[in-house]
Amino acid sequence: MRVCFRSSVQPAMIDEYRRRHAAVWPDMLRALKDAGWNNYSLFLSGDGLLVGYLECDDFDAVRARMALTDVNARWQAEMATLFEDSGQAPDEGFQVLEEVFNLDSQLAAAESTAN
Repeated sequence: MRVCFRSSVQPAMIDEYRRRHAAVWPDMLRALKDAGWNNYSLFLSGDGLLVGYLECDDFDAVRARMALTDVNARWQAEMATLFEDSGQAPDEGFQVLEEVFNLDSQLAAAESTAN
C-alpha cells in the first residue's frame, strides 16, 4: 500500500530539522527498512509543512514494528521539540492523507475498458 501523511515542523526549527535528516542515524535507517518502510521520503516546505510518503504492507503494522525498537524511541524523543505539537511523539501525530488519484491505476482501468 502507498501512504502519504502530513505533519508540521515549527518554522523556527526547519533548519535544525533539515540538519538532523541530512544524517539520520544508521541504526534508525536500518530499523525503518527492517520494519517495512519502503520507498520512504519526506518533503518539507518553507512554512513547516512536512509531507511523508512510503510504501508498506500495512501502515499500522509498520508503525507498530517501529514502536518496538529502542532506536525509534530515542529518535522520536530527539525530534519531538522540532514539531508543532510537541506534546506527542512526532510519529504519533501523522495525519494520513487519502489517495484520490493514481496514474498507474487509472491507466490500467482505462486500458482494460478499452479492450
